[in-house]
This record gives sequence, C-alpha cells and structure tokens, in this order.
Amino acid sequence: MPRAPRAVPTWLAHPLRWQRLPVPWAAVVRGALCAGPLLAAGVATGHPAAGVLAGLGSMLAGVNDRPGTRRRGIVHIGLPALASAFGMLMGATLQTVGAGWWVVPALFAVGFVSGAGSVAGPVRSNAGMQMLASTVLGAGMPLSGAPWLKALYLLAGCLWLLLLRLVFHPPRPAGGPLSGERAAVATVFDALADALAAVGGPGAEAARRRLTAALDRADEALRLRRLLRRRPRPGERLLAERLAAATALCEASVALLWEARPLPDRVAEGPRRFAEALRTGRPPGRLSAPDTGSPARGAFDRALLDAAVVFARTEPADAAGADGGPAVISGAVRPDEREPGRAPGPEAPRVRRGRGMPGPAGRDYGLRVGLCIAVSAAVALALRAEHWYWLPATATFLVKPDLGPLFSRTVNRFAGTVAGVLVFAAAGALLDGWWWPALVAGAGGALLPFATRHFALQTVAITLMVLSFVHVSGDPQAALERIVDTSAACALVLVVGHLPRLADPRRRVGHRVTAALRATEAYLGEVLRTEPGHDRGERLVRRRAAYRALGEARGAAETAAAELVAARGRNPDWLTVVTAAERIVDAATACAVRLDHGARRPTPQEARRLCEALTAMADALEDPGRPGPPALAAQIPPVPGCATLTDVAAELEHMRGFAGAA
Repeated sequence: MPRAPRAVPTWLAHPLRWQRLPVPWAAVVRGALCAGPLLAAGVATGHPAAGVLAGLGSMLAGVNDRPGTRRRGIVHIGLPALASAFGMLMGATLQTVGAGWWVVPALFAVGFVSGAGSVAGPVRSNAGMQMLASTVLGAGMPLSGAPWLKALYLLAGCLWLLLLRLVFHPPRPAGGPLSGERAAVATVFDALADALAAVGGPGAEAARRRLTAALDRADEALRLRRLLRRRPRPGERLLAERLAAATALCEASVALLWEARPLPDRVAEGPRRFAEALRTGRPPGRLSAPDTGSPARGAFDRALLDAAVVFARTEPADAAGADGGPAVISGAVRPDEREPGRAPGPEAPRVRRGRGMPGPAGRDYGLRVGLCIAVSAAVALALRAEHWYWLPATATFLVKPDLGPLFSRTVNRFAGTVAGVLVFAAAGALLDGWWWPALVAGAGGALLPFATRHFALQTVAITLMVLSFVHVSGDPQAALERIVDTSAACALVLVVGHLPRLADPRRRVGHRVTAALRATEAYLGEVLRTEPGHDRGERLVRRRAAYRALGEARGAAETAAAELVAARGRNPDWLTVVTAAERIVDAATACAVRLDHGARRPTPQEARRLCEALTAMADALEDPGRPGPPALAAQIPPVPGCATLTDVAAELEHMRGFAGAA
C-alpha cells in the first residue's frame, strides 16, 4: 500500500497501514481445523457449551499462532492458554454468584493486573489480555457447566491447536529435530548479507534493525531449546557455535555500516553461503579473498574465516557445554554464568530494565486497562444487563497500550466488526441447518493467521467466530446488537483511554527509553574498559542487551508517535533519543573493532565523561525534575585520535534538545 502523504497526521494515516507478510499456509490449515470442527463436534454430540468453549480456546490460541520454531510455539501459545483457562475459571466462578454491580470492581482488579503485566514483555502481555477476555466471557456468556469444567474445555481447545502445530508445520529443511533453530540462524546470515548490501545507502540503518531482530529471534530459539533440555546435545552446541560466529560477523558488519562506504557485491556472498549451508547441510564452498583496507574490513574477513572454520567442523569444539558449563548464547557467556575470574570492574554499571509490574509504567498501564474495563462493564450493565459482556470484551482488545495506537485500533475494530456482522448476517440468510455456524467459525479460523497483517481484518475473523459461538449458545439475534455495543465500547475507550494521565506517553514510553539508555551506557562502558586480548564475551552480551532494549524502545516510541494526543507538542520526541542511542551503540561497536586493532584508547577521564552523560540522560528521563543533562552533554569534548568516540560525543550533543524537553 502506498504511503500516505506527509500532510496527513500519523495518527490518522496509521489505521490504513498494511503489513506485507507471506501467507502462512500451515497456520491457515490449522485454523480451519480448530474452531469450526470443535464447534460442530459439540453441537453434533449434544454438548454445545463444550463445543463453544473449546472453539473459543482455539480462537484465543490462534491469535498467538505465529511463525517460529516448535518450542517458540509451545511458549507463545501455551502460556497464554494457561492464563485463558485461569481467567475462565475466575469468570465462571463470578457467574455462579449472579450478575450484579459487584462485577465492576472485580473486573477492574483483573484489568489492572492484565494491564500492569504489559510491561513484562509480549508473551506475558498477550497472556494478560487473554486472561482478561476469558474472565469477561466466562462471567457473561450464558453457558452451562461447572467453572472448573468450563476452564478445562477452554484449555482443551487451546491444546488442540498446539497439537496441530506440532503436526501441521512447514516442510523441514535439512537438520532433523533442529530444523526450526537452523532456519532461525540461517535467517541471521541472510539479514547480515542484506545489511552488507545496504552499506553506504539510505536503507543501511533499517537493514541493521532487521539484522538485530533476526538475532533476537535466533537467540530466543536456542534459549528455549536449552530451557526445555538442560544438557545440550552436540548438534545443539554446534549450532550455538555457528550463531556465535554470526554474532562476531555482525559486530564487524556494524563497523562497516558505520564507515558507510559501499562494499563489493562479493562481500555479501559469504553470509549467503553460510545461510544456504545451514538450510541444506552442505559445505558453504569457497569464500571471497580477504581485504585489509580498513580495520573494520579486516575484522570482518577474520570473522568470516573463523566462521568458515566453525562450519567445517562436524563436532562442537565447546567442551564446556557438554559438562554443563557456560552455554554459548549469541556468541557470549550469559551474564548469570560469568567466569569466576571475570567479575565486572568497580565502575561497571548495573542495567536496570524497568520492566517490573509495580513500577510507574506498570501502574499506569494497569490503571488505564482496569478503568476502561470497569467503565464499559458498568455502562453495559445499565443498558443491557442480559448481554453485558460484549462491551468489556471489546474494550479488552482495544485498550492495551502496548498493542498499537488506541485511535487506530478503535477505528479498525469498529470497521472490522461491522464487516464481520454483515458477512455473518449474509451467511445466516443464505444457509440453513445446525451446521452453518460451524462452517462460518471454520472460515474465520482459517482467515485468522492471514489477518495478522491488519487489525481490521483480524477483527473480521474474530467477529465471525464469536458470533458463531454466541449463535450456538442460544442468542441467534445478537449480530446487529453487536454493532451498537461495539460502537459504545469504542466511544468509551476513546474517552477513558485519552484521559490526561492515562494518555501521557512519558511513563509508557519513558521507562523503555530509560532502560535502553542504561543498556547503551553499560555496553559503551564495557567497550572502553575491555583491554586488548581480553575475552570479548561480556562485551557481546552487553551489545546484544543494548540492541534488544533499543528495539523495544523503538517499538514503544513508534506507537506513541501514532497516538492521538492533544498535547503532542509538549511531549518529547522519543524517536530522536532512540535513534541517537542506536547510533551510539553502532559507533561504540565500530570503536571496539578499532580498539582491537590498535587504535588509541581513551583516557579513563574521557571514558567516564561519556558514560556519565548517558547516565545523566537516563536519570533525567526517570526523574524529569533532575537538572543537568543538557549541560553535561554540552561539556563532552571531541576525543582526540578516536573518531568513533567523537561520533558518540556528537550524538550525545544531539540529545540536548530531547533532554531539555523531558
């Protein structure tokens, strides 16, 4: 879809954005075999409530059915499934007491916990959202059965989709049980080749971000493999060593990106050969001749040679992993498995991620979600007590602040609901018999994996399935009422969600930007402290942590930039500081490569002043009343003999306006 003209505000253009993604055919097959067949089985056997609950569970699981390894699917589907079953247990227990106004404070409490968990990462955020949705549906939908039995049926539907994921999956590449993990590591080499091809061009920074995302996915895939199997097998250790080789290549490639000199096409051929070798199991073949024209190019060619040595081995060289010693994760020893003699220096900073639920960001998230759910439930009980659950259920999928801009989600939710209701009404007019709601639910389940590219399309799929469940549960005239209920829910969420304190992105985004700045400062300090010839494991760990925190901060900043905020001019430009911090990490990586090759090391005073400026910037975000960061940034001088650290100082100077706004 072509981009909207610049004259159109971001908050107004965002609802039209469409992601271009490949069609996940295996997930489409799984979706078609879940909600529809489960609902049909329940109706055919005379247990419609069981069919509705199992279909509802498979629908909630289908929202989390995304591409990735099997172990990633177990975690990303399984944990929200358990939360959904717990929410159904709570909601069904509330229903046994009887509908009343006391439901409002109960849903506020569940909504607060659900919203506060959003700061803890995407998996726990999805789990919290589905726990809240299943609590509302369990308390409001008129289904027979004991609370524990309803929760069991819901969990069974989730597990049915998870079982299908283990059966219906894309064709395996070469590699047997490690095929998914091999594909994830191969994607890193592909992204690395794309980044090298983009060096010196306008898409270099975007290519580096895609490379960082690929590293995060590969790191997660291997970490999940290790968590579910404590003693890594030789094949797993060998694959971890190949990911470590990719990490070393990425460090040198970031230095090449920073130099911004276009590279010959043959430079990208090496990583592409490694990616093909991972997918096919064949040797990578001949690599390009080395070139030592610059420290970064020399470091890249040495890392390329080291990677070739790793790929030539058929057995891992990491003997420690076999004995339960430190495991190679992204080319480095994990921070909690540091060698006894490798303690950080006295000035080593502690990275505070700021992701705890009790923090200010968690409280604001929880307050926003809890208040929206409570208000929508109260209004629904006043207007239509017999079918009150639709309003708070709609608000559940709208109000979570980490899932996208509120205005954009509201517009798409309304449009998708209207379209889904019209399609369902047309199907009811054309079809007859007990089986047609199951057919519509199956069509919605098949559409759901494809619909992840746009929220309105995802809403259409969910609306078709939910209306099928409601029709079977004994409310055949509910379709048109849902448009009115959805309109009311959207209006309530827009009003309550944009209250001044709840809509202020300073805490919602600031805590992630603060964590990114502290991780950046930790990595910069490690680069400046590491002596030549010393083990680079800790440096690589901190670099990966910095890029991961920056990726989270950028996502939060982009969402905040697309929000409908009346006082936007008085809010800081979060993307400015995130971009500057990304460039600082890139410059520090280039500096590390040059220092490894004999460049003049900065004095302790120069290093301290650079790190203190970043610390002061993070402190200013954490405590907006604290003075000093602009002056500190202004006092950073050029660093003689080290151009990349001079670039760091320049980026810190670029943050002055942001620090003043914060």
